[in-house]
Amino acid sequence: MSKFLSSVFLLALCLQLQAQSNPVITHWMLNTTDLKGRHYVQGNSTPIQDNVLANVQSVQYSTNWVYVDATGIPAYITGPFLDGNPSLASEQTGYFKIPLNPVFNNGTPTGTTGGNIGIFLNGVALFDYRDGVAWNTNTNALCGGPGNPPCPGGMATTQAWNRDAIPAERAGFDCSKAHPAMGNYHHHQNPSAFNLDQLEISNICDLYPADGLYVIDSTQHAPLLGFAYDGFPIYGAYAFKNTDGTGGIVRMKSAYRKRNITVRTDHANGTNVADGPAVNTTYPLGYFREDYEFIAGSSPDVLDEHNGRFCTTPEYPQGIYCYFTTVDANWNSAYPYVVGPTFYGVRSASKVQTITEAVTTYSPSSGVHDLGSNLKLSIFPNPATDFIAVQSSGMLREKIDIRLTDLSGKLVQTAEIQPGSTISYFDCRSLYDGIYVVSVSKNGVTVVAEKVVVRRD
Repeated sequence: MSKFLSSVFLLALCLQLQAQSNPVITHWMLNTTDLKGRHYVQGNSTPIQDNVLANVQSVQYSTNWVYVDATGIPAYITGPFLDGNPSLASEQTGYFKIPLNPVFNNGTPTGTTGGNIGIFLNGVALFDYRDGVAWNTNTNALCGGPGNPPCPGGMATTQAWNRDAIPAERAGFDCSKAHPAMGNYHHHQNPSAFNLDQLEISNICDLYPADGLYVIDSTQHAPLLGFAYDGFPIYGAYAFKNTDGTGGIVRMKSAYRKRNITVRTDHANGTNVADGPAVNTTYPLGYFREDYEFIAGSSPDVLDEHNGRFCTTPEYPQGIYCYFTTVDANWNSAYPYVVGPTFYGVRSASKVQTITEAVTTYSPSSGVHDLGSNLKLSIFPNPATDFIAVQSSGMLREKIDIRLTDLSGKLVQTAEIQPGSTISYFDCRSLYDGIYVVSVSKNGVTVVAEKVVVRRD
């Protein structure tokens, strides 16, 4: 074999080995079943089937980059958006171009921006805290965004007081805590459904039941959820307390706190700025990003100013810098939510419409991931009247099949939970009173079975 051919062979082998071990290549939720998205519209709790593929369609990689082809549509049902948002989650084009070898930014940290700043494993975009609305100190009114006049200079982000989307736009988030911007469906925060929080602060899931990307589990290390635009991974809310993988599982805590202020006259660093509105019921503390201050923590489970830390994880046993989707003790989203207000690394990712270099298409050797003892399900309510819900903990990376049978073994109904979703339902309204069996299987083998009483009286 010539030296040239040997070099080509070694390069190909290195790329193949990299693909087998690098989570930024291997961990995306590839849609291999032509699964399509669904959405709700206001006033109709029956989801509408879309003709758009969900999750990720393909993953390609080169020596330095991975290209993720995704529509931006999740497996979970999107909408409705009850704040008057006329947009629906719609198909996005192009590739997320993510660095394979992220690097620390040893210069001035790069601030996050409006629009895409990351991508979740199902191809849905991540935005930062902002919603494009700010306080115009000349008019003493909000500016930017739908329904408001433009901000001075045409940019909301150059103002002294910038609105936080999480409290301000809560009424417009769907059950999965997301909404679209001109069709670009995105999360600003932890992508777990509102009704799974310890303290439920939105009733949208009662009206339009859906779910999210994963379910918080305080007993297990949170799953890998995605990647920021500097290439570093994003995890859920819980992790090992210590950075070396010891200390038990604890909630990762934001080091940002609401300031002790009643008037908005300066920033947390003491800079005097044009006055914003006083803290009141209309503009409560936390309504603007500048209402927060960073207080460095001494415990390893308190994150840094970027909302992350260097640590070991199940996917990165040698250690890597990680962001976390921070929540408070009630599991409500905690500022800065995911990434920000600055990146830890060099922001180098982007959205591109074409690939201009030679790439290899990632093809997993198997589309099946071992659920094993890690599969944890909640089957409720029991007794049931109108429905039986089956919800998985953590994050599913493969479809699971669910069967409802009577005690004689006769099949009554079937259901499934798709990758990147967490819940499914059986309709009990046409069932006779009695005892039924809910069984969950993978690869045709039953792994969980539980009796449920249906009581219609």
